[in-house]
Amino acid sequence: MRIGVFTPLLSQLPLDDVLKKLKAKGIDTVELGTGNYPGDAHCKLSMLDDAAALEAFRKKLAGHGFSISALSCHGNPLHPDPERARHDQEVSRKTIELASRLGVPVVVDFSGCPGDSPGAKQPNWVTCPWPPDYLEVLKWQWNEVVAPYWTKHAAFARERGVKIAIEMHPGFVVYSPETMLRLRSIAGPTVGCNYDPSHMFWQAIDPIAAIRLLGDAIFHVHAKDTQIYERNLPLTGVLDTKPYTDERNRAWIFRTCGYGHGAEWWSEFASTLRMYGYDYVLSIEHEDSLLSPEEGLTKAADFLNRIILREPPAAAWWV
Repeated sequence: MRIGVFTPLLSQLPLDDVLKKLKAKGIDTVELGTGNYPGDAHCKLSMLDDAAALEAFRKKLAGHGFSISALSCHGNPLHPDPERARHDQEVSRKTIELASRLGVPVVVDFSGCPGDSPGAKQPNWVTCPWPPDYLEVLKWQWNEVVAPYWTKHAAFARERGVKIAIEMHPGFVVYSPETMLRLRSIAGPTVGCNYDPSHMFWQAIDPIAAIRLLGDAIFHVHAKDTQIYERNLPLTGVLDTKPYTDERNRAWIFRTCGYGHGAEWWSEFASTLRMYGYDYVLSIEHEDSLLSPEEGLTKAADFLNRIILREPPAAAWWV
């Protein structure tokens, strides 16, 4: 297992400077955004139509000694606005094509969220079974929108030798291990998850226990922490819609690794991933509103490197 970085936190820097900065921190693996929510500061889909640019991109990464753990295009391919859906779907398809050409095994995306009917204007994330209208919405979403799109899109990726890692994120139809496994049962083994424990913490899902449920459905992992504020939780519950920058009043906020849970927890997290067959990349994602990107990256890299690169224990005297 090794440490990587999801580079949107350094989007203000050119790729050469990003790679030099990360190399100095002992990191040589990156996850690159290609559009939609992450943006495409460091990886342009236009390279698909420019062989010279694609070759120069390959040489740049190789020259710095870097590999790509995943290409990421988190979007809403099921958005009820047809133009928005078409845009995000096209970015996802092109990202899969680019991953195939670059030999990158994984593309990270969101599952998306439809509206409540064919005429909807905005997504409708269903969070409760009553009144019964909501179950009708949920049934329509999965049967008429989710299943047809993801069955077809998974086949597209499978034909190109690329796996799709869905980030379980509230606000979309896949936000929990149960919904992840439901999508996988529909779309097949080409679809798995980008496992971000920060989204499990605040839903009161034990991220380590969930690894045991997901097993080989884990294709990629984000390294991001969450801190729960017990003082505010009784007032808001976990479905807190206040801005992330309203840290004093929120029930929870995203934190840099180690600021929500300590080394013992993260050691067990990494060990359980290995136990269930994941020995790939922990990709640092910075969304800590209390730390600058530079500070958050440095602290997360130092913290995780001490855990992942820790010297193995000496052999026991009885061995």
